[in-house]
Amino acid sequence: MKYSTADMDDDTVLGPAGADLESLALAELSMRVEDHFGVRFDEDEAEMFAAMTVGEFCAEVARRVQTASAT
Repeated sequence: MKYSTADMDDDTVLGPAGADLESLALAELSMRVEDHFGVRFDEDEAEMFAAMTVGEFCAEVARRVQTASAT
């Protein structure tokens, strides 16, 4: 993934209204997060990520990591 992150912050929307990540990029992001943090996303959730901000996405990943480690 080769996207500039220089102007991104927690309030940057991942999809067209902000970082402008396309659906394939969002799918790749979710796969990389799954591999790195050991969490899982449903296939249809990648579309939901386009409306999330960077901060919201990070919070969701953190929630899933915490849930996974509690089981």
